[in-house]
Amino acid sequence: MNTWINEKVVPRVMKFVATRPIVSLKNGMIYSIPFIIIGSVFLILGNLPVQSWADWVESSGLKVFFGQAYNASFKLTAMIAALGIAYTWVKDEGYEGMPAALTSLISFILLMNQSVVAPESQEVVAKALNMETLGGKGMVAAIIIGLLTGWIYTYFLKKKITIKLPDSVPANVANSFTALIPSFVIISGSLVVFILFEIFGHTTFVDFIYSTIQIPLQGVTDSYGGVLAISLLVPGLWLFGVHGAAIIYGVMLPILTANSNANAELAQQGQLGLEHGGRIVTLAMMDNIIDLTGSGFTIGIVVFMLFFAKSTQMKALGRIEAVPAIFNINEPILFGLPLVMNPLIAVPFVLVPFLAGTLTYFGQLWGLLPLFNGVVVPWTTPAVISGYLIGGWEMAVWQAILLVISVLVYFPFMKKQDSILYKQEHSA
Repeated sequence: MNTWINEKVVPRVMKFVATRPIVSLKNGMIYSIPFIIIGSVFLILGNLPVQSWADWVESSGLKVFFGQAYNASFKLTAMIAALGIAYTWVKDEGYEGMPAALTSLISFILLMNQSVVAPESQEVVAKALNMETLGGKGMVAAIIIGLLTGWIYTYFLKKKITIKLPDSVPANVANSFTALIPSFVIISGSLVVFILFEIFGHTTFVDFIYSTIQIPLQGVTDSYGGVLAISLLVPGLWLFGVHGAAIIYGVMLPILTANSNANAELAQQGQLGLEHGGRIVTLAMMDNIIDLTGSGFTIGIVVFMLFFAKSTQMKALGRIEAVPAIFNINEPILFGLPLVMNPLIAVPFVLVPFLAGTLTYFGQLWGLLPLFNGVVVPWTTPAVISGYLIGGWEMAVWQAILLVISVLVYFPFMKKQDSILYKQEHSA
């Protein structure tokens, strides 16, 4: 089975992951992560689950200012995605990426509705952009625009359909004229698309993509099937030496981000709940539940190594991994135990994330656990602390319970692995 997977399955997975669209999507979306985290800080400050703090923030007027910073960072993720994806595509092809990024941004804004409805008066305000569309609501449309822009822009440059200036012209000036023809064609094409959707559909391209593609995608992801995909594929790929978290994260990041944005918006309005459209499967579900303490939820391995191991190898590895495990880094275990290609530890390595995701999903679905508040914390944030930030004290306690479950599930398998290593050391 190992031979079949390594010769047939893994090469095809890696070939797919290495394609230009997937690489551009994964690397382009990463540009939004710092600003999502920065926006999350201000979201936390404005909605910290401590009543005395909440009252002071409200009375002092700081909540409005925190919301301003949140809107200018967290809620621009689609706009950043449109920029980053086109930039990454063109840059990886060996060309200057910034003109393509700006072309993608202009096309994205051109293809969205440039008017909003005032919430109180219900009047249409022209020449205004909807912040929700610039964020989670426009995510899939931004991805499509970014990918198409990168592809078309690169095609023109490869075919040398550009304005060529003498070598004596400064590079920044030459790049501007190089971008002129492909950018004009892309923006003109976007205008034609906008006109067609306006005349025949009475909608915009971005709104059409949101209603026909993104909503169904978010619905599929925000289901038990989404939990199973993350909890089984991430450790499953790791077992064969493939970085499962990087692959799944790269593919699912846009939809998980859109789900997080939806929850953050509801939390800011004080309406976070499934009845108001709250989501369960968000970035927090992957980073702070299923992959807590690293892919495979491996804190159980670390605890066994530190306190119960008899073999010299495990004791030494436990001391090396003790600190990284606190910050959800577990590569020393994956390759040092080793866990990759280890059929004995494969069972708990897949089972613990599955249990964590399943129990959390149904706990939130049945109202036993709070929904994630949309806050995105760095994936290196220690357990319990991250739980408090993404869901209050209830989620912090729940993370602590999951840590105990990890220890209990891993223990019998690690004990067997330890006995094998112990015998090998003594026989040697």
